[in-house]
Amino acid sequence: MQQTALYRLLRLWLLCVPFAVLFSSCVTGKYYRQNIMFSTPTGEGVDTMKLRTLVGRTSRNYIIQPNDYLDVRVYTNKGERILDPNGELQFGSPGGVSGATGGVTNRVGQSSVGSRNVGGANRGNQGGQAPSTSEFLVQATGFVNLPMVNMVKVSGLTLLEADSLLKTKYDVFYKDSYVATRVTNNRIIVLGAPGGQVIPMYNDNMNLIEVIASAGGLEGGGLGGGGGIGGGRGRAYNIRLIRGDLRNPQVQVIDLSTIEGMRRANLQVEPNDVVYIEPVRRPFFEALTDAGSVFGLIGGVAGLLTTYILVRDLINK
Repeated sequence: MQQTALYRLLRLWLLCVPFAVLFSSCVTGKYYRQNIMFSTPTGEGVDTMKLRTLVGRTSRNYIIQPNDYLDVRVYTNKGERILDPNGELQFGSPGGVSGATGGVTNRVGQSSVGSRNVGGANRGNQGGQAPSTSEFLVQATGFVNLPMVNMVKVSGLTLLEADSLLKTKYDVFYKDSYVATRVTNNRIIVLGAPGGQVIPMYNDNMNLIEVIASAGGLEGGGLGGGGGIGGGRGRAYNIRLIRGDLRNPQVQVIDLSTIEGMRRANLQVEPNDVVYIEPVRRPFFEALTDAGSVFGLIGGVAGLLTTYILVRDLINK
């Protein structure tokens, strides 16, 4: 009688195996590649003209564009307060200069209300707290509304040209003014294996390797445990740098798996570039992971049936 129960159990498992195989066969590699982004047509050649354009653009200084946020700081006496060579100006903080921590940023011109605090409430410079700074929005017309000088057209200018222009404006109010302008909302978008991240551009000569390092590397900051798809593992030989108008972008496929590939690539990045690191897909193991709950359910049902058969045979015995 016990052999009969084991035979029934074996037959039950043999019935479950084809069902599991059928389920696994329905899950194809194509299904697990549905979240692969920015695929290029097979056999498509590299547009060398676009690559030359990429190199030419990165050789220039950044051009101020509409919707940029500008951090404009104005100093007197040719910016003596910045250097303070004699150590005589250490009291307080100069207007428009942020402390190391605790500063508050006001974004002016973002809406009809006029400004928005970024990072907390505007408390000013009370009790030794870091002073607040303001970021001014470049409107779609290319003009920015600045204190005292009102509307100034800065779109199409480099930061150095904007500094010179604003210096002439503020010289009317201050003696030997010194102006330092900085764009605060430049960023690089990283997608793929490291997960979706937005990397701020802290300097104009940032390169692709620095961007990948800021995103946590090809594995998203953990050995096989990144936050991206595919377990966080990225293909070093298939990194796409997407630039320009997204309706007609310039795409460069970069191979960082070899030194030669790194030499041939243009690694300089620009604001608003999209870096896509194609993740390594393992359809079989991913299918097993997804099917784990189904196998668990089948095992639970089989266990209940096995218990029922054994109990029934013991009772009949």
